[in-house]
Parts: sequence; C-alpha cells; structure tokens
Amino acid sequence: MQAAAVIGLGANLGNALGMIREALRLLAATPGLRPLAVSRVYLTEPQGGPKGQNWYHNAAAFLANDLPPRRLLARLMTIEKALGRDRLVHWGPRTIDLDYLAEGTVIIDEPPELVLPHPRMEERLFVMGPLAEAAGGWRHPVSGRLARDTAAALAETGGQAVERLEDDLTGDFFTDPGPVRRPSNR
Repeated sequence: MQAAAVIGLGANLGNALGMIREALRLLAATPGLRPLAVSRVYLTEPQGGPKGQNWYHNAAAFLANDLPPRRLLARLMTIEKALGRDRLVHWGPRTIDLDYLAEGTVIIDEPPELVLPHPRMEERLFVMGPLAEAAGGWRHPVSGRLARDTAAALAETGGQAVERLEDDLTGDFFTDPGPVRRPSNR
C-alpha cells in the first residue's frame, strides 16, 4: 500500500455507527484526501476513562493525503466539532473521535497536538484490529511491526474485548463506483 494517512474513528454516544459513517463521508469529500481503504466496524470495550461508558464503535481508514499534517489534523478537529464532539472529559464518552494515527514513514513529535505515529496505537486492539483489517501489511514506521502481527499479538494476550461487526463502510467512504475492493490481509 502506498504511503497514506491512517485515521482511527470511534464513537460511543448517540448513533455511533451513523457518526462514523458521516465522518467517513466528510473525509472522502475533503479536497486533498482520497479514500484508499476502510475497515469494518468493531464494537470495543472502553479502555480507561470514566467507568460505565457505552462500548465504542471503532474503524480505521487509509487516505491518500496531499494536506500538510497540521492541516489534516485541523480538518479532523473541524469534522469532530461539526458532528457535536465536546472535549469535556479526558478519555470520556464522545459522539465522534478522529485520531490521526500515522502517515507513511513520517515522524512528528510536537505534543500534545501532533505526534505521529500515535504513541499508544500498538497497545490498543481497538486501533490495531480495524487497522489490520483495512491493511494488514501496513508497517509501523518506528517499530517496523506489521499491523496484522501486532493485532494478532494483542488479541492473543486478551484483556481488550473487541468484536467485529458486519457493518461494511465502503459505500460510505468510496464515492467512485470504480474498482473498489476491500484490501486483503493475506
């Protein structure tokens, strides 16, 4: 797979699946971004944050990106705000969460706003499971590990409840009915 921006999507308030679908539509409509791959939706147990939260709906998307990293980050935050995201509680419930996880081999360390690759992505099955489905051959730019290998190792250790749902998001993400195929993890 060519170098791409990797975006994690999550939501656990209201119509979580609808929010993920709308975020994908808005990403696909953004000038400078072109959809490459998207996972199915995963239902995941909250990790950290306040007790008693609803489980999350999570997905991952890969986009060809012509935007500078800070501009893409600003676009993600604009989409979150347009979809009702309020940042009231750290790791708290949210209508939508768009995480800029990585971009090719780019390494940026400008905390707290922009750190690429995301510093905890390889510890989170709710990130790596969808990412591995969308592009199992994606390689982490720092550790060098393949997404499918990291996801498999996290699933094997347990402790993070994750269930893949059958919701196919490709119709929400790809507007061109041309040769769109779900990427293979083989």
